[in-house]
Amino acid sequence: MSANAQFPDENTADGEFARQEDAFGQWVRRDGSTPFTPAPGRYHLYVSLACPWAHRTLIVRRLKALETAVSVTVVDPVRDERGWAFRDGDGFTTDPVNGFNFLSEAYLASDPAYRGRWTVPVLWDKETGRIVNNSEDDICRMFNDEFTPGTEATPDLFPARLAHEQAALSQLIYERVNNGVYRAGFATKQPAYARAVRKLFETLDTLEERLARQRFLLGPAPVETDWRLFCTLVRFDAVYHGHFKCNLRRIVDYPNLQGYLQDLYQQPGIAATVNLDHIKRHYYATHTEINPTRIVPLGPILDFAAPHGRAEALVEG
Repeated sequence: MSANAQFPDENTADGEFARQEDAFGQWVRRDGSTPFTPAPGRYHLYVSLACPWAHRTLIVRRLKALETAVSVTVVDPVRDERGWAFRDGDGFTTDPVNGFNFLSEAYLASDPAYRGRWTVPVLWDKETGRIVNNSEDDICRMFNDEFTPGTEATPDLFPARLAHEQAALSQLIYERVNNGVYRAGFATKQPAYARAVRKLFETLDTLEERLARQRFLLGPAPVETDWRLFCTLVRFDAVYHGHFKCNLRRIVDYPNLQGYLQDLYQQPGIAATVNLDHIKRHYYATHTEINPTRIVPLGPILDFAAPHGRAEALVEG
């Protein structure tokens, strides 16, 4: 049994969702080895508050105190066949940098031959008038390693001592959780859907056990791997559980994952990056092959600000 694909060019004959590769991979380097140097005010970030990939770059921008160094524009969460749009609305605006009406204009200005999907995030260079990079992984790494924050002390989200373990765990979380929910939600055949859901919940079960022993995934302080998991967890019960049929369990059914989610949400500055209205309206109103009525559900009622007690309960070894 199969159904129409939300993104036909990214589905295999077996009904698997195969995400397109990122098209722009230039790097900002402080050592001058690339044409892109991290000058304050030179770069602009285009994001959607609905998108987990873009959300992570917004979080890292906040954690690295780069708000004045890298400006940002939020797109309309409801996307149609023309792609992400710049409009004035509740939490989103027109484009103050280029006056673009759609994000596709940034892609075509950078590469007139581009024919893929127009995705967020986008790191735009005001000086050369082109996209530098549209990979959330690369952008987060650049924000951590190459950009210099102001006088505020900031955490190292990629500590060298954890490099090997962090890379392996990040890859597992990407494949089975971050992209796993999409592999379930965008599957067009039953076996493809079932494989994705089983791997997703096997991994969530493993992470639940891991978080019973320590406050964050790799120790006493959150690193970038925690934030990539957070961006999926914070959307899970509101969207992925129902809309993407990832419904074996909810995150609230996992005591450690739920407490961990609340712990991260309550870190300074993070709650302001979470917009459940944008998240729900984007998924339910945009994915018309999955939700043809475009009705956005009222629930569930979620309280990420509730006490979690993880700092007191877990003593790091």
